Amino acid sequence: MSNMRARPASFSSALLSSWALLLGFGILMLGDGLQGTLLAVRADQEGFSATITGLVMSSFYVGFLLGSIMTPRITAQVGHIRVFAALAALASAAILVHAVFIQIPAWIALRFISGFCFAGLYIVAESWLNDRATNENRGKLLSLYMVVSYLGVGVGQLLLNLADPTEFRLFILASVLISLAVIPLLLSAGSPPAFRESVDISLGELFRLSPLGIVSMFAVGLVIATFFALGPVYGARIGLDVENISYFMAAAVLGTVVLQWPVGALSDYFDRRIILTIVTLLAALAAAICVPLSQDSKLLLFLSVGLFGGLAIPLYSICIAYTNDHLHPSQMIAASGALVLTGGLGAVLGPVLIASIMDQFGEQAFFWSMGGVHGLMGIYALYRMTRSAAVPRNKQGHNTATAAHPTGSVIEGIQQLARDEATDYSDEDP
Repeated sequence: MSNMRARPASFSSALLSSWALLLGFGILMLGDGLQGTLLAVRADQEGFSATITGLVMSSFYVGFLLGSIMTPRITAQVGHIRVFAALAALASAAILVHAVFIQIPAWIALRFISGFCFAGLYIVAESWLNDRATNENRGKLLSLYMVVSYLGVGVGQLLLNLADPTEFRLFILASVLISLAVIPLLLSAGSPPAFRESVDISLGELFRLSPLGIVSMFAVGLVIATFFALGPVYGARIGLDVENISYFMAAAVLGTVVLQWPVGALSDYFDRRIILTIVTLLAALAAAICVPLSQDSKLLLFLSVGLFGGLAIPLYSICIAYTNDHLHPSQMIAASGALVLTGGLGAVLGPVLIASIMDQFGEQAFFWSMGGVHGLMGIYALYRMTRSAAVPRNKQGHNTATAAHPTGSVIEGIQQLARDEATDYSDEDP
């Protein structure tokens, strides 16, 4: 059993035992970053409306939610290695079939399958990585995982320039990358961890405990999913070619890598609600700035998109940390499932809703809509600050950089750390 063996005592030893896993995950994220943008660009080239493209892309998150629920149960029965290999094979095949059957129903079904597979791949990889960590090095190891995750997604955008999206080669490349990701994991030394399933908590109960946490997680899930699903469509609609669309998408990821740590550090030092409010309102402003720049300067547009991504995406980690500040350690594992569901529901709704708004009001509604969501989130945060006192800073947990795809295992690792340290958290209604 994994909990019976000694874990690496230092970060360097944990890194040595996890490098193959991180390498495999980085390759997996290359394939994930490429396929998402490739499909959105190809859908636009095939004449899909923004609403149809949003529907196709949001089906990924429906599958993601189902995969998040089912993967722990499947893994408990057959083990990490078999589940990871099977899901990678299915995800690799699914991206190839997209290039063969270019019909809306087929793409909806295939994106659903891809979402199911990637949820399982993330959960298995993250739980395995968490098992290699100790309380002393977990934060550093998960932060490194976050950097690998975003760099993989960012570089994956640039792979779009290697071939014409109307041809088969990029689909083949995405499939090959997903298949190659399995090799480092399967050949790495060490036993897989024992998977521990979490109990559930209702959304209503979590909303009662932390209204701002649950509302913010929904809004952040909506915006992040919308940007990655419809960003390539927006780029094409404002006249960007494939090369510049890849730079446009990569800029947001690079901005996240740059600003994730300082934003998280500020949220640890000050009242987290204040930082959340300031960051989300700045994200709304950055979104508004992107609108006129889309017709002016590509460089300024990429810089403003980088600022938007660097502000919007780190809010995912802040929402998790803020919600945990208001939970007793015994509630944290249960709450992770509800947070996954909340962010996932936003991710399912966002691309469809904002795509339909784009079809009705034009492509500039893309940034106006996301900015509006952040603006409303900031207003709600200000309202919540009038309803309750802040959690004392010495009772706040630490904000740990978390990749903004809604799986529960990284959250579980953070929560395990909090439980092991037996930190006292406020039970006041936020």
